[in-house]
Amino acid sequence: MPHKNRLNNSSRYANFWRNYQRNLTKAGVSPKARPWYQRHVENYIRYHHDVRLKTHNPSHVAAYLENVGRKPGFEAFRFRQIIDALKILFCRQVNNGLCAGVDWIYWAAAAESLSSDHPTLARSQTDAVGEIDIRPKRGGLLAEWYRRNPGGYERYITAVRVRSLSIRTEQSYADWVARFLAFSDWCADDQLSADTVARFLDYLAVRRSVAASTQNQALNALVFLFKNVLGRSLDEMDRFVRARPKRRLPTVLTTSEVEQLLRTMPDKSRLMGALLYGTGMRLMECMRLRVMDIDFAYSQISVRQGKGGKDRTVPLPLSLVDPLRQHLARVQKLHESDLADGFGKVFLPVALARKYPSAESEWRWQYVFPASRLSTDPRTGVTRRNHLHESVIQKAVRQALLKTGINKRATPHTFRHSFATHLLEQGSDIRTVQDLLGHADVSTTEIYTHVLRRGGKGVNSPLDRLQL
Repeated sequence: MPHKNRLNNSSRYANFWRNYQRNLTKAGVSPKARPWYQRHVENYIRYHHDVRLKTHNPSHVAAYLENVGRKPGFEAFRFRQIIDALKILFCRQVNNGLCAGVDWIYWAAAAESLSSDHPTLARSQTDAVGEIDIRPKRGGLLAEWYRRNPGGYERYITAVRVRSLSIRTEQSYADWVARFLAFSDWCADDQLSADTVARFLDYLAVRRSVAASTQNQALNALVFLFKNVLGRSLDEMDRFVRARPKRRLPTVLTTSEVEQLLRTMPDKSRLMGALLYGTGMRLMECMRLRVMDIDFAYSQISVRQGKGGKDRTVPLPLSLVDPLRQHLARVQKLHESDLADGFGKVFLPVALARKYPSAESEWRWQYVFPASRLSTDPRTGVTRRNHLHESVIQKAVRQALLKTGINKRATPHTFRHSFATHLLEQGSDIRTVQDLLGHADVSTTEIYTHVLRRGGKGVNSPLDRLQL
C-alpha cells in the first residue's frame, strides 16, 4: 500500500509540472525561460512547504515576494520573472480564487529599480573615492558630449549646480544642449553662434514640428549655455522670438469619478492615490515622503524639497490617519527585518549622509512607500531600500480608468488638479490653494478658476431655451 501511494504521488507530481509547462507555453513564455519559471515555482512551494498549495491566499504570495525582495543584488528582471511565474501558476492552473486577490500589477511595477539618473538619485552618485560622480548616467548624445568635450560638460554641470537649479532642469537642459551640439556636428565652442541657434530652432519648428512649449524649453537651454557656460553676450540673441504656447485647461475629475477610481484601485495604490487627491501633492513629492514627514499630532504632512526646492505643509486627511498608521506599521516590520539581515539603510543626499552617518538606518528617515526589493549601488556596493518607482501608481491609475470606464485623459497628476478645483468649488480662498499647491505665482493657480467656468457654470446654452 505505501508503495502504491508513492507511485500515485509521483504521478501527480509529474502531471502537475506537465500542466505547468503547458500553461507556460500558452502564456507565450520562451523555451529558454521555462526552466527558470519552474524553478521559481519550486522555490515558492518549498518556502511554504507546510501549507497545501490549494489553500494558499494572497498573504502567502506577499510573504514570499517580500522575502525574495530582501535578498541583495537580486535583479529587477528576475524579480518580475518570479511574479510572472506565480501569476501563471495561480491564474491558469491552481484555481483557488487567489489570482483575483493579488495585485500583480503593483508587484511587477514595484520591482522596478530607480535608475542612476532618476531624479532622486542622480546628484548623489559617488565614485570609488566617495566624490560625486558627474559623468552621464546613460548613453546616447549625453555620453557622446562627455566623450568629445569632458571639460565643456563639466562646466555645464558646475554652472547648473552653483545656481541650485533643479535636477529636472539640469537633465532637460543637458538633453537639449547635447542635441544642439550634435546638430552642429560637434563643432568647437567658439564656432557656435546665434546663426547656429537659429537654424536649430527652425529645424525643431519646421522639420520636427515640436510644440511651442518644447521650442521655448530648447531656447531656454541654449540661452543658459551661451550666457553661463560659454560666457557670451546675449545681445545677438534678442532677435529670437519665443513661440506662444497654447493655453490648455487641466483635466479635472468630479468627486464621484475620484471616488470610483479610488475604490477600484488596489489597497496600496489606493492609499497613494488618496494622498495625492487629499493633499494636492505632486507624484514625486508623495513617492519621496519620509516617515518623519507625517505629523499625526498636527494632522499635517511636510513636503520637503518640492518644485523649486521649497518646503511646505499640506493637510493630512483625517480619513487616512488609520490606514496610514496601519501601513506604517507594516513598513516598520519590513525595516526591522532588513536591519536584522544587516541592511535597513535608505538613500540620503550625500551631504546629509556625511553630517548624520547613522541616519540612513533610523526609522524616521525611511520612505513611507518603500520599494519591494533591496537595491545595490554598483559603484559603492551599498545595499539600500529606495522608494517605490512612480510607475506603480501610474499603472494603477491607468488600470482603474479602464475598469471604471471613465473616458478622461487622467494621470496621477489629475488628482492634484481635482484637489485644487474642488477646494475652490467649496469656497476656499485662492491664496490658500496657492500655498497648498506650492505655486510661486497665483496666476498659475488661477487656471483652476477657468476650469470652474466651463460647461455651463458661466453661461446657459441657448439650445436649452428651445422647445424641441
